[in-house]
Amino acid sequence: VDRLKKLNPRSIKFVCLLAAPEGIATMQKAHPDVPIFTAAIDRELSDHGYILPGLGDAGDRIFGTK
Repeated sequence: VDRLKKLNPRSIKFVCLLAAPEGIATMQKAHPDVPIFTAAIDRELSDHGYILPGLGDAGDRIFGTK
């Protein structure tokens, strides 16, 4: 979002499939002017930063790094 803002767009909208409350709060704090649209919100992050109840590490799942 920081990079996009440097290009001076008329508006930015953040769209994601899944979010955790902690991620939403972080995004809202950093960019309160950017609306967030998400298909689902899981309940929390684990101590390891995995989305609960069960997605785990989405990056590892997508890129096969584990």
